[in-house]
Amino acid sequence: MRRSLAWLAAAVLLGGCATLPPGKRDARDPLERTNRAVFKFNRAADKAVLRPAAKAWQAIVPRPIRTGLGNFTNNLGYPTTILNEYLQGKGRDGTADIARLVVNTVFGLGFFDPASHIGLPRHNEDFGQTLGKWGVHGGAYLMLPILGPSTVRDAPSRVVDAYTNGGQYLNDQYLRWSLATASVLEIRAELLATDGMLESSFDPYALTRNAWLKRREYEVRDGNVEWDDATAPDSSVSDDVSDDSPALEEPPDSATDAKDGAPADVPADAPAVAPAAAPAAAPAGPGSPAAPPTPTPEPAATPPPPAQSPAPAPQDEATPAANPAR
Repeated sequence: MRRSLAWLAAAVLLGGCATLPPGKRDARDPLERTNRAVFKFNRAADKAVLRPAAKAWQAIVPRPIRTGLGNFTNNLGYPTTILNEYLQGKGRDGTADIARLVVNTVFGLGFFDPASHIGLPRHNEDFGQTLGKWGVHGGAYLMLPILGPSTVRDAPSRVVDAYTNGGQYLNDQYLRWSLATASVLEIRAELLATDGMLESSFDPYALTRNAWLKRREYEVRDGNVEWDDATAPDSSVSDDVSDDSPALEEPPDSATDAKDGAPADVPADAPAVAPAAAPAAAPAGPGSPAAPPTPTPEPAATPPPPAQSPAPAPQDEATPAANPAR
């Protein structure tokens, strides 16, 4: 124990020498150098003691027993939630949680959770959330030794929560510490699945800090989180594109194009072409005689004669190229 405290004191004293990654500093973490030193100490202690103990706890203790012990410790600490619900003005939730506490204590003996099956869900409130509810800012981010992430507002609130926890009033100190140890081991065992993500992270400290602050803000605001510009969804595309934008117009109907006699991509002022007139005068077969030419009162205004008709007058150089018969 003394050796651990010595290592912790050295880490805190040398916190000013801790190196910071390049980039802009987070305004929520003015004590980042010291926090990183404490975080390094916590990770070392976790790898040496807490993680192996949590793995052994998970492997040896059966799941039903772990669940029952977790329910028992949660039931002992539930007066903290009820008291802070009333302090936050959540009278309905407080009354419902009193009923939940009674049902789980009487019918579940503290080890089972029948209240959740009859429509009395579990809530989680503490004094730090109560202060945040009434406008107290979280303040600077803190990395506490052994206890983990917190803030200037939430760290002292742990003392208030300790006095409203029923487990503190157990006469048997061995039972009290045993339940506290089992609770810590169960919480750490549930976090074993996240170890890989933390180890593979480029900056485990920043990942832990940002995730914890977001979760804490979510708890304080009861899920009504106001996202900042960096995390808000990008709406520039929907704002720049209007309903009458060409990118949103539907392609022209094929039936309308067939009626107009031109493809959809032909401009409206293009010269009219009647492709259906030429096939009407075409011969029925290779041995059929050529049809006589049709007299036209205004040759200059009519399309060229059919391919099989003899030319009544000399034509310009463009006419033979357009006549498929030649």
